[in-house]
Amino acid sequence: MQDSIIQCIEDIERRILEVDATGQGVEAVVDALGLSCMQLSSAGVIALLDMLKDGITPVNGDIVTAMLNICEAQKKFFFALGGLLEGSGDALAKIKTAPPAPAFEESEEEAARAFEEPPAAKAGVPEARAEETEEKPSPEADAKSNAKHAPQGISSIRVPTDRLDRVIELVGKLMVTYAVIAQGGATNVTQMASSLRELDNVISKLQQEVNAIRLVPLKQIFMPMHRLVKSLSQKIGKKLDFEVRGDDLALDKTIVESLNEPLVHLLRNAVDHGLEDPEGRKAAGKPETGTVSLSAWRKGDNAFIQVGDDGRGLDPDRILSKALEKGLADPDKEYSKDEILQFVLQSGFSTAEKITDVSGRGVGMDAVVNAIKVALDGEVSIESELGKGANFTISIPLDRSANEGIVDALVCRVGGDTFIMPSRDVVEIYMPRRNDVVELPDGRETVDVRGEIHSLLRLADLLELTPEIENIEMAQAIVVRVGDYKGAILVDEVLRQQQVVITGFTVPVEEIFNVPILGYGMMGESDALVIDAEEMIRQFQERIAETARTSLT
Repeated sequence: MQDSIIQCIEDIERRILEVDATGQGVEAVVDALGLSCMQLSSAGVIALLDMLKDGITPVNGDIVTAMLNICEAQKKFFFALGGLLEGSGDALAKIKTAPPAPAFEESEEEAARAFEEPPAAKAGVPEARAEETEEKPSPEADAKSNAKHAPQGISSIRVPTDRLDRVIELVGKLMVTYAVIAQGGATNVTQMASSLRELDNVISKLQQEVNAIRLVPLKQIFMPMHRLVKSLSQKIGKKLDFEVRGDDLALDKTIVESLNEPLVHLLRNAVDHGLEDPEGRKAAGKPETGTVSLSAWRKGDNAFIQVGDDGRGLDPDRILSKALEKGLADPDKEYSKDEILQFVLQSGFSTAEKITDVSGRGVGMDAVVNAIKVALDGEVSIESELGKGANFTISIPLDRSANEGIVDALVCRVGGDTFIMPSRDVVEIYMPRRNDVVELPDGRETVDVRGEIHSLLRLADLLELTPEIENIEMAQAIVVRVGDYKGAILVDEVLRQQQVVITGFTVPVEEIFNVPILGYGMMGESDALVIDAEEMIRQFQERIAETARTSLT
């Protein structure tokens, strides 16, 4: 019997090691370990298990070790049942059957965090001990708790082997071309020019392949939305079918990471306030089961993500009345239907008769718009027909550069130091005149750029540097746009525009220093810090709000 038990367990262990080597067959191993038969009350754990089986979560050393530990535990269990372990009979006799745990519904917030929380818990710390002692959490514990619920970035990407082969081939060509240039020297100008053209061609192809490797399928964030919608519909007692289309569309990982929170907002609104309850749908001549859809597609240089429902839709007359009441609309102006629907996206706007703990159509929509505009330079549009439903469509330009990688940028100098400003945020470069700059009573400055007033942000003051150019007419202002907000960043001089390689810091600099630095930029002959225009403007607006609060008190 002992040999039979060992043989069965070794067979499972062999399959686990094959998964570790090939990355294939995870679902079969999970079934063999009995994990698929577990009755889990947590939608978050179910989502993580589904992501592992579907290949979204890559197999790593921790997962393989955990699976092998399960095999070892199963082996000891069978040995104990067969009396093959010393004292196994007494140990089994002492085991008491625990009463079944009370069933509970997981909240939609927990379900939404299914793929945000770290999947691996701290080893060796039993949960029961945390329940036995109730102590006031320390500041360090609060910080860890906040970090636990913070959105986690995509830490790994699955790459086809043929794409890696192409990258390796291009790197080989790069090395050969470099060797030709190094050996040829400056004697043969014609050969040097030809080699440089080949070098530029190889680098361009290599950049295209690297950008393609960064692509992540939307399935990675669409899949946990099933759990979110199911949990939410059960909580508020609505019947619905959740349809997902286009989840195979692959986008840059920074875009995919930024879409999670806006989609959670939109789906909550669609389920809670968009759909009618079963009685309301019957009264409207609709089937009891409603439909909520999440779709994605690409058209030209833009990606579109749409959240739709077949619920009650948006009432333009009611929205306009509310907008007039809040002073958002001009009573003397005639608005089109599309213009009226856009009021829903205004801050704090809502037509909901009662605000639930989940959502109200319009509550939090300004947060969605800000997240899409600021982080992705995208837009949110609304289509609705009263009584038939509504569609919220997010459009994202795909030519927006990522925060890391090869990007076009401006190289500028401030206080004797060199800094890099990504071109994605830059509108124009302007040399202000003294009469264009106005100092406000609260100390802020504005600059008139061809009739348009912008806030003037002196980069030297923000970074506590001493500018080399005191005469503002000899300095240069870089006009940047972040969402709907424009600002002029004053620097000593803009040196040139070129492509740079941006990489993040190996230490959490942003947690140590409160400075708007995006990362480190490599330019070949020298390196420089990369300015985060979005963070700079955010800090500037926070200072304005703090000054306003201080003046009121």
